[in-house]
Formats: sequence, C-alpha cells, structure tokens
Amino acid sequence: MQIVTFTADRSVEIAVPKQPIPIQHYLRQPHRLVRSLVDPNRIEQVGDDEFCLTMRTLSFFGFELQPTVYLRVWTEVDGTVRIVSTNCEIRGIDYIDRRFSLELIGELAPHEHQGRTYLTGIADLEVRVELPPPVSFMPRSIVESAGNSLLKGILNTFKQRLLNQLLADYVDWAQTGAAGTQMPVATQPQAPHLS
Repeated sequence: MQIVTFTADRSVEIAVPKQPIPIQHYLRQPHRLVRSLVDPNRIEQVGDDEFCLTMRTLSFFGFELQPTVYLRVWTEVDGTVRIVSTNCEIRGIDYIDRRFSLELIGELAPHEHQGRTYLTGIADLEVRVELPPPVSFMPRSIVESAGNSLLKGILNTFKQRLLNQLLADYVDWAQTGAAGTQMPVATQPQAPHLS
C-alpha cells in the first residue's frame, strides 16, 4: 500500500475598481461569488452555504478522474469569505474513490490601503490517495511531482477566474444595483500583484 500526499497553494492580491456599492456587500452573497469562481454549469447549490462542484475530468497516469467536491462557503462579519471542502467523491473508479481524500481551504478578504480597496486571498489544496497499480510501482518522486503539478493547475484556474470573472461580475452587479439598469463596464481593474 502506497499512500501519497499531493499539495498546492496559491495567493493573490488585486486592486478593486471603485464602484457605487462597496465590494464588501458583494462578498456577503456566497452564491454569486462561487458562480464567479467556478463555471456555473459545474456548480449546484445544495444548501444555504453549501455547493456541489463537479470538476473537469483529470488525466493522471492513464486514469480519467472526475472529482465531485462539496464546498461550504460563508462570509464572516469582517467581510472575509471562507471556503472549506466538506466531502469529495471520485465517480467511476471505486478503487480510488474509497482511498481518496481532498481538503481545500481558502479565504478572500477585503482591506483598505491608501484609500484603495484590495482583495487578498489564499487557497491550500491537499489530496491523499492510495495509488493503484501500476502507478504504485512508479518512482514516488515522479508521481508526487505530477500530482503536485495537477493541483497547481486547478488552483491556477480558480485564480484566473478570480482575477477576471469575479471583478467583472462585481462591477456589473454594483452598477446595476446602483442605477437599477444595466450599464456598460467602463472601469478596468489594475494589474494584480501575484505571488
């Protein structure tokens, strides 16, 4: 039995364009936030603050895996949004499903600096899996490197949607809410500081 742990993390800081409604109000709507971070066709709201995410099929050493992850998303009093995975399934491959665990922890928080609002976020993703043959016979370092790269790719996708879709959705929501009618998005977000 060979159990391997894969890990990845990503952080971000982005300048928020000024709008009639502060982004703190937008962040109090987890359902909107989740649909900005994830393809809406792949997410289903299953409770007040719980969502079911069907991820894209992942290829890993000849195995086609499609994780289904259950997420709890809520906003704290200070405006910080927290995301925590509560369950995960690997559909179609029972061997891996019974020997697989996924943990995702993320947060996104607004803060002020010199009159500007910034969003800072961090996400940590960890997967533990008992490797099936023939992957279990491969050098551990090669398997770990491939697994870590796979997780980094997942987090990079979330990050790109955060930098693009989330800010665009916020601007649209703020202008529509303030004016009562649809207005064109005129303000472009500044280049983010990535780490």
